[in-house]
Amino acid sequence: MRMGDKGRRQKEEGRRTGGTESHPRVSAFCLLPSALVVIYHRLLKAYGPQGWWPGETPFEVAVGAILTQNTAWTNVEKAIAALRRAGALSFRGMRRLAERELAALIRPSGYYNQKAKKLLAFLDWLEASGGRAGSVRRALAGPIDEVRASLLAVHGVGPETADSILLYAGGRAVFVIDAYTRRALSRHGMPGAAAAPYEELRELFESSLPRDAALYNEFHALLVRLAKERCHKRAPRCSSCPLDQAAFTLNAEDAEVRRGRGGRQPGCFHD
Repeated sequence: MRMGDKGRRQKEEGRRTGGTESHPRVSAFCLLPSALVVIYHRLLKAYGPQGWWPGETPFEVAVGAILTQNTAWTNVEKAIAALRRAGALSFRGMRRLAERELAALIRPSGYYNQKAKKLLAFLDWLEASGGRAGSVRRALAGPIDEVRASLLAVHGVGPETADSILLYAGGRAVFVIDAYTRRALSRHGMPGAAAAPYEELRELFESSLPRDAALYNEFHALLVRLAKERCHKRAPRCSSCPLDQAAFTLNAEDAEVRRGRGGRQPGCFHD
């Protein structure tokens, strides 16, 4: 197919779905024909857009990404509410707090003394990277590999937290790997996902899907929804699961496509 014909077809597809060439609707992405594409479309069809991450500002999202370590989101919500009541849910507001005051406010999130130290370290990084106003957007706006490496050097910020901040607070195209993602994949054709190195799983998603923050955001949120509602750790609810009885094994041909060495051409998945 000539490039001109392909371009016209993409524009026509955009008009039909309500999207554009650069910003398609989440439900109309044209992706590589891999198992991950099947999973994404089935979950989107079952659950619809998730509107994740909950947070009114990039700063609030980043704080939530730190507070959610080793605790349920319901506990984070209580800590966020306490920070908001205290006027501390902003860079300047939190900067005014002593460490013990901050720890008291975030107590509902658990490990509050440790997390207070982590938040203060993040504030130091934010000021150094985002200016005196502590702009999250500015701090996260540089070359993505450099920003990620810088975040990972902050006390208490590991890969999952760094990627959550990059994706959800900064709108950067980095896929987040968490326990929910591992559990869902390990039970649907990718048994090695449970113990796979973080970076290998992240590379799997990022090499299989278009580099698009909106897609990564939606896909990760859908996997979280699946894990919370059905793919429970001890007693999974498999009956009527959106992914039930589907063949989700990444075969050799899909692997070749991901590496760009031939095989089938990229296209749209149709359920």
